[in-house]
Amino acid sequence: RNTFQEEGSGMKDVPTWLKSLRLHKYASLFSQMSYEEMMALTEVDLESQNVTKGARHKIALSIQKLRERQSVLKSLEKDILEGGNLRSALQELQQIIITPIKAYSSLQTAQKESQGMDSSATVGSRLSQEKSSKTEDKDSPADNFQSQSATSCDGESTTAPVPEGDIAGQFTKVMGKGG
Repeated sequence: RNTFQEEGSGMKDVPTWLKSLRLHKYASLFSQMSYEEMMALTEVDLESQNVTKGARHKIALSIQKLRERQSVLKSLEKDILEGGNLRSALQELQQIIITPIKAYSSLQTAQKESQGMDSSATVGSRLSQEKSSKTEDKDSPADNFQSQSATSCDGESTTAPVPEGDIAGQFTKVMGKGG
């Protein structure tokens, strides 16, 4: 089993992400796990797989950063709207784009919430599909592209909140603010 090659696994970009962290020698360990298993990894889990102490700590911190991507994107959006530094926002977005991102599904989120599990492990389909469209030319299902715009009572355009766990949706929303 190699989850890096499974369509929709969210694991396709793990080797590139690990290489950016200079931890690519651990790619084989990650190739055997699901996205959810990777997102739940702890230093204890990594120790049981004979990962060195320094690498364990770096991997655990990096996975924590993966969990924080949506809040980072929300903060970037706010900064951009308030006239913040676009260059630093773009640098942050560049770091996020190379991370593993699993397709977001509102159905998966509803199922996880009904089971009492953390839905933050389920992430954006739009970005995943955009990434895969670099190699494949395929149409995305229309239901993955919910309208992010609504009109308020006074006729001004407002933005609908992006569902929790939809990293690609949040990323796309932030990218729309830069212009």
